[in-house]
Amino acid sequence: MRVLMPVPDRDFDVTEVAVPWRLLTEAGHQVVLATERAGTRPAGDPRLLTGVLFGALGAAAEARRFYHQLTESPEFTGTAGWADLDPAAYDGLLLPGGHAPGMRQYLGSEALRRQVARFWALDRPVGAICHGVLVLARTTDAATGRSLLADRRTTCLPKYMERSAYLATAWRLGRYYRTYLAYVEDEVRAALADPARFERGPRVLSARGTATDDTAAFVVQDGRYLSARWPGDAYLFGRRFLALLEGTAH
Repeated sequence: MRVLMPVPDRDFDVTEVAVPWRLLTEAGHQVVLATERAGTRPAGDPRLLTGVLFGALGAAAEARRFYHQLTESPEFTGTAGWADLDPAAYDGLLLPGGHAPGMRQYLGSEALRRQVARFWALDRPVGAICHGVLVLARTTDAATGRSLLADRRTTCLPKYMERSAYLATAWRLGRYYRTYLAYVEDEVRAALADPARFERGPRVLSARGTATDDTAAFVVQDGRYLSARWPGDAYLFGRRFLALLEGTAH
């Protein structure tokens, strides 16, 4: 099966891209990366590879290894272009996140949102994690004139996580952890017809899910839509999306 994964030219979260990529390709599926212009070689947020602050807060070693494997794969250099996509050619859509400034290219793209709306209308599996949920929240359903997420249960990067990371690092990194003035959670909640359908999940600050332990991880599934909060959910998110994708084939 073919899964579409749009990314910006730079600054995406390496864990949220590389872990689902690895799980899907290991299962025999194809992941097609898409950038604004076809053929662009994208780059993850470099701080997450070296450690955000004095070597801490970065991606885990296994996620970094998966990312380096991804950068050597054919799909990394043969990216599709957002405007040229045929959504019907894909069986699933994955929207990763990231918070560094380069993410605004992807999070603010009207061209990408038009394609996301077309894919959503196909009623095929859609997964979004962290800031990636903003793409769906900002996309209008042509049939209703409301956000695609208006009537969905969802999660995203919780406000307490975004605020804590910003307050811990602002003295050195400025607004690195604040992509926009509005918190991600606030914007996603505002897109919902009933804000109570937002699910924050258990409170965590550093504990992450791993390849073998989902204790600290959290995802929300509503029909064929799956959402997760942050890189700490990436393994569970990837496995659940894989199950969702393969379930639609039966």
